[in-house]
Amino acid sequence: MKYKLVIFDWDGTVMDSIARIVSSLQSAARIHLVPVPSDDKAKSIIGLSLPVVMDKLFPDHKALHQTLMQEYKKQFVNEDSTDTPLFDGVEALFKKLQSNGCQLAIATGKSRQGLDRLLSLTGLTDYFVFTQSADEAQSKPSPQMLSQILAHTELAVAEAVMIGDSTLDLEMAQNIGMDSIGVTFGVGERDELATYEPVAIVDCFSQLDQYLL
Repeated sequence: MKYKLVIFDWDGTVMDSIARIVSSLQSAARIHLVPVPSDDKAKSIIGLSLPVVMDKLFPDHKALHQTLMQEYKKQFVNEDSTDTPLFDGVEALFKKLQSNGCQLAIATGKSRQGLDRLLSLTGLTDYFVFTQSADEAQSKPSPQMLSQILAHTELAVAEAVMIGDSTLDLEMAQNIGMDSIGVTFGVGERDELATYEPVAIVDCFSQLDQYLL
């Protein structure tokens, strides 16, 4: 195998959760009477940690940031019914990688509580040797999440690859000198992802086999 460690983003890479994130952000804004971000504007911040999201989407309403964050979480977890399935082929690839001795990790803009809840719900927890949430590191595209994963696994940058759907994921990898693979089924357009010189850009999970196995 080319890589000993494969690091995945979560939203838009492992889970098809983009529509629910956008809807939940818009509902939070609507409920608390602040300007409702467009679909494109809401999509553009996916991958950032939630405090950074607040700064970007609602810069003129800092006093409401904590309230908006809590409302967003409430909407995403309890109120919004938009489906959030895993992308086709996710668990099949995880099983293949694990059976070939590859270690798996996550680097996500989600909170620790949110990530752990979804790992439990999807039954994917045991596939990962380490997971890194936005609560525990600087927001993407800082490479701190990746450096902490490498420190935990005691592997070198050259032994790992970052897989993600957003330019934030690929820029984070570029910032630490790590290979990356972009996926087009999340928020990133192919030409945007290509700017960060990933080793590949794929359109479905099954295409990852040729680059990882």
